[in-house]
Amino acid sequence: MNIEHVAIWTKDLELMKSFYQKYFNAEANDKYVNPTKGFSSYFLSFDSGARLEIMSMPTIPDSKNDIFEQFTGLIHLAMSVGSEQQVEVLTSRLAADGYKVVDGPRRTGDGYYESVVLDPEGNRLEITV
Repeated sequence: MNIEHVAIWTKDLELMKSFYQKYFNAEANDKYVNPTKGFSSYFLSFDSGARLEIMSMPTIPDSKNDIFEQFTGLIHLAMSVGSEQQVEVLTSRLAADGYKVVDGPRRTGDGYYESVVLDPEGNRLEITV
């Protein structure tokens, strides 16, 4: 059994699509639009076969969660970049481009080498080997 995809509500669909394309080599499908609901989305596909659906609809309220605190529910996406060096390179690139690095790069107690970075809308991304 596999997880087929994970979905994220977003306020700026095009910004989020560009972010995941630029930094994680995602490929986007054609934009889906349901004008009756005001809904639009992209499926972003990654080299591993994993997919992320980014969705937008003006009636979805902002999250009330503090992006710097932990909370119950889905808390991060882990993106494997292949090596410790690539974790460091991508983390530095994101930081230089103005994205918030919350933690790392570091080795965790369970043996992962990772950093935690916020995407343009404050979603936590673990960048790992």
